[in-house]
Amino acid sequence: MFRVDRTQNRISRLTQKRFGELALRERDHLQEWLVHQPDALGEELLIIQKEFDGFDETRERLDLLALDKEGNLVVIENKLDDSGRDVTWQALKYTAYVSGLNKLQIVEIYQQYLDRYCGGGSAVERICDFMEVEELEETVLNPGNGQRMIFIAANFRREVTATVLWLLSRGIRAQCFRVVPYSFGEELFIDLQQIIPTPEAADYMIGVSSKEVEETNVQGVQKRRHQLRLQFWARALEELRADGIMLFSNISPGRDHWLNAGSGVRGCPFTMIFARDEARVELNLARSDRDENKWLFDQLETHKAEIEAAFGDEMIWHRLDDKKQSRISYARAFDGYDQENWPDIIEWLSQHIRKLEVAFRQPLARFAQSIPAAEEVEG
Repeated sequence: MFRVDRTQNRISRLTQKRFGELALRERDHLQEWLVHQPDALGEELLIIQKEFDGFDETRERLDLLALDKEGNLVVIENKLDDSGRDVTWQALKYTAYVSGLNKLQIVEIYQQYLDRYCGGGSAVERICDFMEVEELEETVLNPGNGQRMIFIAANFRREVTATVLWLLSRGIRAQCFRVVPYSFGEELFIDLQQIIPTPEAADYMIGVSSKEVEETNVQGVQKRRHQLRLQFWARALEELRADGIMLFSNISPGRDHWLNAGSGVRGCPFTMIFARDEARVELNLARSDRDENKWLFDQLETHKAEIEAAFGDEMIWHRLDDKKQSRISYARAFDGYDQENWPDIIEWLSQHIRKLEVAFRQPLARFAQSIPAAEEVEG
């Protein structure tokens, strides 16, 4: 760090010092500087207690407790020249302790601080001013798992920085600030810089954390969806067998939204679909050769009126020229994820998979015996 002399157009190096040699103490000096200038940590913070020891069955005390503009509690640990080995463990304990504080307890803690150190004042009013709300009921304090940790020291041991980086990777908001004193003659300067995460990386890490949260949420939704499908298919297969439908007798419940059963023609299964907003039965023409699927579809479509008469209703015929497979389906709208609808959905599937088999089994088998060779289909 340098001092600029504009009159001489020169710079002079400041002398880096240790807090110990300057007779500066953690509690009497560094802590008080932050209490009176918390935005030195790069954001607006409201200090609500210092040397907080309001933990049940322990005499431990954290250095500073603050609120950020989102209502999260911030545990601030100061360690002057050396971070020590145990600062992260201490902060984790303190953060766990304060995670259970509710709004009324936070107000009480802050009121005690104001009465003891600030000559009184209204904790409720000051919190409302800080949070920019009219009434305390309009804000949430200490939400969920939003608690944060800030570590301050002149030097950080590797075990500390490694732990903080790991916490960050798990979506826990932790920061390291390096504080270094400098002297120039009788003047004393403090350099306070965030080193983990670097300011440039902070936005990126927030983005990564959001992405991981999103992925976790998506995975949770997928897991619940899979469990729901397993439950539905287990119930549906049991009731289909009770109805005398043996088409799926050798099929086990799965977590997919569909179940296939053999039609007697390779690659052309009868399918039941259980979707969020509908149930469906269909014949899938999904042989390995695209042209065979299209040929079978065309042959069946020439008998569309006859097939639909046997089925009992008009169907949707999807040739799907841009895809290898083709399908013929019949659907009805349901709220599939409302379990109260499951009896109706299963009854509908039972009726219509039976109709689908009756309508297609014979014509499909007849045309499958006549599938031309590949060169004939191409021709």
